[in-house]
Amino acid sequence: MSEESFLADRFEAERPALRAVAYRMLGSLAEAEDAVQEAWFKLSRTDVSDVKNLGAWLTTVVGRTCLDMLRSRTSRREEPLPEQGGSVRLPDPVVTAPARVDPEQEILIADSVGIALMIVLETLSPAERLAFVLHDMFDVPFDDIAPILGRTTVSTRQLASRARRRVQGATPAADTDLARKREVVNAFLTASRGGDFEALLAVLDPDVVARSDGGALVPSVLRRGAADVASQAITFARFAAEARLVLVNGSPGVVSFAEGRPLSVMSFTIRDGRVTGLDILTDPDRLATLDLTA
Repeated sequence: MSEESFLADRFEAERPALRAVAYRMLGSLAEAEDAVQEAWFKLSRTDVSDVKNLGAWLTTVVGRTCLDMLRSRTSRREEPLPEQGGSVRLPDPVVTAPARVDPEQEILIADSVGIALMIVLETLSPAERLAFVLHDMFDVPFDDIAPILGRTTVSTRQLASRARRRVQGATPAADTDLARKREVVNAFLTASRGGDFEALLAVLDPDVVARSDGGALVPSVLRRGAADVASQAITFARFAAEARLVLVNGSPGVVSFAEGRPLSVMSFTIRDGRVTGLDILTDPDRLATLDLTA
């Protein structure tokens, strides 16, 4: 076996884990693939004969690439928050059939990386996100993260600590029982389809927050309160001829269709048996990249 083939095989073995790092860093499946491919280009041009841990080396390469990509998102970072009139941009969901999740998808969404957590990661600075993701999610030592950021180990540790506090404060513990969450999502679907406003109020938390990302051409929406969210759910259900229960980042969610065309992917945050968060991707361009008909 040639050296290039040997490296290619080792890289492919690491690819699922590298995609998981890049997805948590970027929130975009396509950009995550680009970051992983860039790591292969660097590996193919670099003498790694002295590298003792190729997986760790590749992880830091992907981390550095993702950091550069995040820093280049200056125009998005300058937009106001949704609560201040800015647009809502949801991370790409990982959508799978309830009974079929392949091993690579399991790695991609392991550690309960739901949409709600990914949204919080979007609010971190690039440096905070890198420090938190690499250390807290992938156990990369601070001594290895610090050179990527050009900071001291102590400073890097402080970045991760600050990010950790923000993540924990913004994502209180949610229900973890998949069967119970599936019951709640089914109740939401049944009430929406039937136009049963009272039944929807019963399944929605009074302070529920619904975020909708329609892309560049459709205004994004941020709604608060059970009555407002229930009204919109009933209105939207009239346009969807079919709704299928799926897994969105490993948790029960819904894909809606009209005339065979996907209309939305809905991700639910459920706490104490009620929906506290509803994140809805309706951007047709991004939905088309997810191959939801499968």
